[in-house]
Amino acid sequence: MAQPHDLKYEDALKRLEKLVAELDTSGLDLETRLKRFEEGTKLARLLLKKLDGAKKKVELLVKSNVGDASLVPFDADSDDLTTDTEDKTA
Repeated sequence: MAQPHDLKYEDALKRLEKLVAELDTSGLDLETRLKRFEEGTKLARLLLKKLDGAKKKVELLVKSNVGDASLVPFDADSDDLTTDTEDKTA
């Protein structure tokens, strides 16, 4: 198996989901459960780190209406992806 930091986001998420399912349904012994839990926490941290990196890329790629790059915070709760700098005369 690849090292956790080498995994693509989707692969790490699938592995984490598999670990959670194993912990929820199997009759693993305590030591094995602890190893699975430890692997799961490492994967969860990796996933959060990858999401944070993606968030930063989104912030850097947002452009103003004149084409100048501007840093606009990414708001995951927002349904509206417009910014205050967009041309409102359209």
